[in-house]
Amino acid sequence: MTDSKTSGLPEADPSDWPEAWLIPDEVEDQYALNKLEPNVPVSVEDLKKIGISYWKMDAESYEYPTKSVPWDPKDAMDPKLNQLRDDRGYSYADIITVHPDHLPDFENKLKAFFEEHIHDAEEIRYILGGSGFFDVRDQEDKWVRVQIKKGDLMTLPEGIYHRFTCDDKHLIHAMRLFKGVPVWTPFNRPCDDHESRKKYVESFPPVTEGKQLEEAAC
Repeated sequence: MTDSKTSGLPEADPSDWPEAWLIPDEVEDQYALNKLEPNVPVSVEDLKKIGISYWKMDAESYEYPTKSVPWDPKDAMDPKLNQLRDDRGYSYADIITVHPDHLPDFENKLKAFFEEHIHDAEEIRYILGGSGFFDVRDQEDKWVRVQIKKGDLMTLPEGIYHRFTCDDKHLIHAMRLFKGVPVWTPFNRPCDDHESRKKYVESFPPVTEGKQLEEAAC
């Protein structure tokens, strides 16, 4: 039930998807891996069930500026990125670098990025360099940490509860893509009455304890 059906470019093979795992509800260090003990991995199938889409891109062969706000996606030289842009209707892009040397008030900005929130549009990130994490809520409202690295292009559906952080290297070079006029407004949780959240829950309904038992019995 993802938007990938609107794209002619096939998503990455499951073996190429980023690693994902469950993390505690509360973490002391947002930049750490924060894996449970023992680790509880999350499968590609489970990521798709909550609306995540993913493509493996070639970030080595093409050069991008450190920062460009905006950056015209029509300037892309990568044919794969061009196809994805055209298939999915991305008309706006910008390029940012999340690093203490390039992002003023770095620590406070990263704390803000790490607040749980939704957006009223799909979120698209193409990682051009560095590494970090997207945390997303699964259908049981548990935190799933998805590790993102250079060459990863991932989309989060409108209305999903999520947050973002770089890792302990404190560097992410990323392209943000958007359909139409960009609106980056976060709506912090709780916002279950927001239309985008209602739309998400309708498309990806939560798994209740009763439903879990029913599936386990099948």
